[in-house]
Amino acid sequence: MSAYLIATIDVADPEQYGEYTKLSPAIIAKFDGKFLARGGSTVSLEGPEPSGRVVVLEFPSVEHAQRFYESDEYQHAKSLRVKAASAQFFIVDGV
Repeated sequence: MSAYLIATIDVADPEQYGEYTKLSPAIIAKFDGKFLARGGSTVSLEGPEPSGRVVVLEFPSVEHAQRFYESDEYQHAKSLRVKAASAQFFIVDGV
């Protein structure tokens, strides 16, 4: 069953964040993930407008998404991101 990794990201340092975005697509693909949304415009239908970027990734399973997030490759990329942005990441099971 597919799983979705959803992140909201508030970027404080766009230049440093750009280094993270250069690395992350290849790592996501390595774990059979793909972008469904990557920081495009949002429309709030109820509640507050999300702050920052909203990213949605699809993986074949929760396990794939967790392996991606916990991988050495992603942890290196994450070390660049945390210097440039604050974020919330979570995984949702598909139906």
